[in-house]
Amino acid sequence: MSVRRRPTLGSSVFALSVVLAATAVFAHPAPQVATAAPREAAPPMLGTYCASCHNDDDRIANLSIDDLRSVDLTNGDHGDAWEKILRRVRIGEMPPASKPQPDPVSRAAFVAWLESSLDRYAVAHPDPGRATIRRLNRVEYANAVRDLLGLEVNVSRDLPQDNSGYGFDNIADVLSVSPTLMDRYVAVAGKVGRMATGLTSPRPFVTAYELPKDGSIANGGRPAYNERASDDLPLGSRGGGSIAYFARYDATYEVSGWLNANTNNETDHLNEDKVSVRVPLKAGAHVIGLSFHREIAPDESIQTLRNDLDKVPLPTAAPVPLPLDVSVDGVRVAQISVPSYRLSPRYAQQNFLRDVQQIDVAGPFGPTGMANTPSRKRIFTCTPTSAATERPCATRIVSALARRAYRRPVTQADLAPLLRLYRAERASSDFEHGVEAMVEALLVSPNFLFLVEQDPAGSAPGSVHPVSDVELASRLSFFLWSSIPDDALLRTAEQNRLHDPAMLKAQVARMLADPRAAALTSNFAGQWLYLRNLDQQRPDITAYPQFDARLRAAMGQETSLFFGYVLRTNRSVLDFIAADYTFLNQRLADHYGIAGVRGTAMRRVSLDPAEHRGGLLGQASILTVTSYGNHTSVVKRGKWILENLLAAAPPPPPPDVPALVTVHAGRALNARQQLELHRTSPACAACHVKMDPLGFALENFDAIGGYRLADAGQPIDVSAQMPDGTRFAGLAGLQKILLAHKDEFTSAFTERLLTYALARGLTPRDMPAVRHVANGAAGDGYRIQTIVQGVVASDPFRLRKTPK
Repeated sequence: MSVRRRPTLGSSVFALSVVLAATAVFAHPAPQVATAAPREAAPPMLGTYCASCHNDDDRIANLSIDDLRSVDLTNGDHGDAWEKILRRVRIGEMPPASKPQPDPVSRAAFVAWLESSLDRYAVAHPDPGRATIRRLNRVEYANAVRDLLGLEVNVSRDLPQDNSGYGFDNIADVLSVSPTLMDRYVAVAGKVGRMATGLTSPRPFVTAYELPKDGSIANGGRPAYNERASDDLPLGSRGGGSIAYFARYDATYEVSGWLNANTNNETDHLNEDKVSVRVPLKAGAHVIGLSFHREIAPDESIQTLRNDLDKVPLPTAAPVPLPLDVSVDGVRVAQISVPSYRLSPRYAQQNFLRDVQQIDVAGPFGPTGMANTPSRKRIFTCTPTSAATERPCATRIVSALARRAYRRPVTQADLAPLLRLYRAERASSDFEHGVEAMVEALLVSPNFLFLVEQDPAGSAPGSVHPVSDVELASRLSFFLWSSIPDDALLRTAEQNRLHDPAMLKAQVARMLADPRAAALTSNFAGQWLYLRNLDQQRPDITAYPQFDARLRAAMGQETSLFFGYVLRTNRSVLDFIAADYTFLNQRLADHYGIAGVRGTAMRRVSLDPAEHRGGLLGQASILTVTSYGNHTSVVKRGKWILENLLAAAPPPPPPDVPALVTVHAGRALNARQQLELHRTSPACAACHVKMDPLGFALENFDAIGGYRLADAGQPIDVSAQMPDGTRFAGLAGLQKILLAHKDEFTSAFTERLLTYALARGLTPRDMPAVRHVANGAAGDGYRIQTIVQGVVASDPFRLRKTPK
């Protein structure tokens, strides 16, 4: 009796699984076949090329073809396994490169047969996955408060940070609720209720804001010398900073600035100088700024005064008299004379210098009464004229607010507990405090905090049905706006018109044109592209002395504006791979070595191929978040591309992976040499086979996205070879590789967007919908709004399954 030998080492099994997953992600695209092959083409393909490894004896990757060859796909049997097979065969990962390969026509026929079979079954048997009650995350909560009450105050920072799952922080399964969190909601609701109704104490108090280390210097020595620290400051400003402040009353407020300076000409004595001035403010949200005045043309002028960092030492030795401007909402309202100003060496690190360290706002002084703010207008839609009219007016107020807050028509049962609170508070105070009590209760109601969907009466367990129009409106608004539906969307839903495909498409187009669609950039793209990680990056200032917080801000703005532009103008998602334009200001253009960009304002700039930029992979934000503080990472960059652009993440590494060796035989190794040494281990080699070539192509970019030609004193080699033998070099070569796989990229982007839209992880049951959306976009030039419209029209987004 013969005995089949099985692997005995766990590491060899791991290495094999990695090779199977890595060998040909970038194989040349298979020829497209117009019609699906007949069903009988599948068994020979499986038996000839798959069964030698995937059988009942070996079960490599826990898969046996013996279980599948007799399966009728029209019954939906083993759908999860078939989806895995489809993905790997379609992109060339299976069979592995070391095994016999089917010819391209046979591979394409098998893929077409399997894909069409799975998709036909999905159309006939839609399965939108399990429904989960979802809590609003803190950003959604803050946006909902803003849109419900017309209160331009961001309360998200008053709430704990949310957990993330599947790459996003809106995933239902990870948005738990704890007693501590509920305490924070109650505290925030009280704060918001008082601010929105204006029923805050008139007693003056001080609010302090420490400015970030923005790299601004008001007395010389930096290219930032003549730059505004923020677009919220007036034109012609330099340095300084701005903060958001909510004025509780029409009153006078004292604005104070703490300067990082000496004003006493004593070089050995360091102190922080405080200057202040009183200014009138209307009740409501404002932007308060402090900045130094610049006696030259505005930022947008062609000629801009520049100081040479190499010629002016830091800190400056001589004091410089400068006027300090106070601005409100971008308009100068006062000026403070600072007769003898010199930067203190306390913050002498060149890339983290600040001139204004802190802004304090005290007040109100001499309040003149209750102001008719936008939030009061939103709340107090009626004014009682007598005691008898108070309760009807309160009912009218809470009915309008609850309808928007709960995102549906409200009933007497919804209003009863809110009105009960109103009556209790009214009995001990007055009408407006009673309304405030209702507002606070509304903001902690489960109907506001949670997205809850109901099954139709009598629906059988496991049955699938469309969500109601008002539920669809909430799905839509939290997808596109991260907030509640506006009145136009909610009214359409209440009229049961939203399920009409033409109306739904029109509403999506309207919502994408709304400024609130910027939430897709900040919340979807911010997490998909790891932009939220940029603030946590701490490049080594010794290795990269040119890095400062102003450069960091421009990096993030470039990518955010780029994504927003593609979305707003409905461009092709292939622009994310290779675009001939980007968004720059002078600071970032200087970093890239691109001439002709002046001033702090970001603007669209056409790119020349010789500038080595274009698409996401040429942007410093992406290159920085995929690097370490003092050096680049071929592995991190390659892994980022696989995960975020191709949805083909490599398997996790085995335990006890050795660290990269940076010096060998007394010689410093560059990144390529380090990884070549690392790959001498078979397990490591298997894991790096498809990550490293992608990362090597980006080695001309340093850890903060600057272009370079050498590393560790050696010329950089950006040539690479994919597992299928395809050779390429540099960013331009990598872009060609990715564009050759544009359908895989479009599918990967659709997967990410659908995950975010559904607020849950995708399963193999969702893949037919992903293919349908991606194929539709391919037929329309890969336009991004076609993908968004396809996600909204998909079965997973529109349907709900009654729990069993």
